[in-house]
Amino acid sequence: MSIDTKTAAHVAKLARIRVEEDALPVLAQEFNTILGFIEQLNEVDVEGIEPMTSVTPMRLKRRDDVVTDGDQQAAVLSNAPDAREGFFAVPKVVE
Repeated sequence: MSIDTKTAAHVAKLARIRVEEDALPVLAQEFNTILGFIEQLNEVDVEGIEPMTSVTPMRLKRRDDVVTDGDQQAAVLSNAPDAREGFFAVPKVVE
């Protein structure tokens, strides 16, 4: 697949990126370089290789999911301009 300057201009417009007319050939060449690299990756035989989430086989550190700083309802609601029945009270915005 080859990207020409017209296609590069269209992609820039879709991405809402302003690209000057004289910079379009360079942008098209960059797109072609990226697509060439992707085509090169598609040629690699990955049969029997499991997908990886990292280049190093290590597990993420895990912690217990416990509440460490709860029961602060009164302190949090003290900042509210209007609190009722243990909740923030806000004006109605939808009729």
